[in-house]
Amino acid sequence: MSSDLEEALAALGPVIQSYQSAVDDFDREAARILRVNDTDLRCLETLVDAGDDGITPREIADRLALTTGSVTTMLDRLERVGYLARTPHPSDRRRLIVRPTPRALELIWGIIGPHIAESSAAVAEAFSTAELKIARRFLETVTEVQRSHVSLLRARDALG
Repeated sequence: MSSDLEEALAALGPVIQSYQSAVDDFDREAARILRVNDTDLRCLETLVDAGDDGITPREIADRLALTTGSVTTMLDRLERVGYLARTPHPSDRRRLIVRPTPRALELIWGIIGPHIAESSAAVAEAFSTAELKIARRFLETVTEVQRSHVSLLRARDALG
């Protein structure tokens, strides 16, 4: 590895850490405004990402690495505050589909909409299409490495 590449990689570390801290801060403030905890916020993000089709509680458990019991408790809590609705699955009456309520979507988009708009405008002004393609490839690569290490940590014995 060349010294230029080593230097460039070393310079990325603090920038990535700073970005991650800013994302964590934004998420913490969004959770505060919505009056939910971090896990509830991740659930709401998952519901928004699932779109109009919704998602099953089992899929939520798998995506968030939670037990089905803890997901049920979380969904009960989010339903009580009016952030989600559970409806019967269209083809399997033993299953449920979970979707965010219109109220939840309005609140969530009120928080993230301005952020997305400003980020998009700032990035469009600062970078070319070619640079954005490289940035996307970079982010996809480091995200995959991050997910791989999350899986390793989940599989690791808690005591040692």
